Amino acid sequence: MASCSHWWHAPVYFIASAVLAFIAISTAMNSPSNNATRPTRPTSNYLSLNASRTLRESGFNIMATLLLISPEMFFLSPNTTIFAIKDSSLVNTSLPPWFLKNLLQYHTSPLKLSMEDVFKKPQGSCFPTLVDRKKLAVTKIDAKERLAEINHVLVSHPDMVLERRITIHGVLAPFSSLRSKDVYFGWESIQAPICDANSSLVSDANGPRIILEWTRIIHLLSSHRFVSFAIGLNSVLDRILADHKNLSSVTIFAPPELEFVASSSPMLEKIVRLHILPQRATYIELAALPDKQRLRTLLPDEDLKITKGVGVTQGLAINGVEIAAPEIFSSKEFIVHGITQAFKIAKFPNASR
Repeated sequence: MASCSHWWHAPVYFIASAVLAFIAISTAMNSPSNNATRPTRPTSNYLSLNASRTLRESGFNIMATLLLISPEMFFLSPNTTIFAIKDSSLVNTSLPPWFLKNLLQYHTSPLKLSMEDVFKKPQGSCFPTLVDRKKLAVTKIDAKERLAEINHVLVSHPDMVLERRITIHGVLAPFSSLRSKDVYFGWESIQAPICDANSSLVSDANGPRIILEWTRIIHLLSSHRFVSFAIGLNSVLDRILADHKNLSSVTIFAPPELEFVASSSPMLEKIVRLHILPQRATYIELAALPDKQRLRTLLPDEDLKITKGVGVTQGLAINGVEIAAPEIFSSKEFIVHGITQAFKIAKFPNASR
């Protein structure tokens, strides 16, 4: 009786699977790179069929259909590891086709990684995916309990497929956000960890953490009306990171225009630092602070202040500058508020780095 009560799931899964399969095929065929010779499939039809059957038996119907109909999306190297996404996370087919393709390839690595291989990796280590420069991170390992998390997502169905050249694991959720406002910003919106030269995450007292995605922040700023601030931030970012190696979250107050960007003024770095707080603060959290509350910035000895009710239409300003566009970009690690103009350095003559 229990299985009969869910008879209606079958057509839903079939329709969603067919639509996503069509999207995958049409995206691949319409890709500009398709003008070149398409790579040959490094796996046999039998292998695809066998893996697809196993996925379907475990309830991963959409991924099973995609693997069967469009294997060229996944098998781009001699060895492949796929982290299959649950059907419930992929039913929303209103997402752009190109993003779905990128998302699925972000869940695919050109390495063969069984769970035993994953358990042998140090916690915090990273490995590549089929999306250029986007890596996955082993964020939790418990070999005794046989548990592992990738990008903080539990591997719920380990070793579903263990073939000579293909490994498939099931995961509880996608490794990156599927929110429409994030998807809008393109493949850069895939929230991948940034690994250091040793392919590992930076660790702190609470274990590994994902480094701030500065490339994404600069991309988001420059794609909108904060071009000059994005240019300024990019030009001084190396020095900021050298002084703040453990920076794990930030709040950025982005002005529409920034002085000194077109010049080599030594003040540029100080001005950029003044617009960044070393912690994430939402608009509601800022509004809850008392008037004249000081906010520590990345510029030593130069704080900002909450100012309320003085020529401010929304009731909240920083150093007298209104927050005109609260939380225009945000993630777990950063948040960007748009302000009406750039802050001025109070200690201009003696401002130290």
